[in-house]
Amino acid sequence: MATVELTKDNFESTVTGEGITLVDWWAEWCGPCKQFGPVFENASEQHQDVTFGKIDTEAQGELAAAAQITSIPTLMAFRDGILVFNQAGAMPGQALEQLLQAVRDLDMDDVRRQLAEQQAQQAPQA
Repeated sequence: MATVELTKDNFESTVTGEGITLVDWWAEWCGPCKQFGPVFENASEQHQDVTFGKIDTEAQGELAAAAQITSIPTLMAFRDGILVFNQAGAMPGQALEQLLQAVRDLDMDDVRRQLAEQQAQQAPQA
């Protein structure tokens, strides 16, 4: 599966779906982004069960600002609509494979429980 161009129009519907979505935030002028691009593309061809999306931060500045992207490339991983990984910096192919395996191995019931606990702690006390 090739990568999907993500925009403000399809970002939310793409990352909130079931399964795993990896998002590469990049820009044309960014050297590390250009180095990481082929690694990301290669992984997209090897993992048909994962959605690979790319967001051009120059063309999608409003979306990048909303996601608080301050450094590129930034890689985000979503699983079943939950952001489970967010890190700036290019990643070698082996590290990307390890990340994919770690995201696959997550116990999503446990992740949801932890999120609910965090949200309960942050809720204003009545």
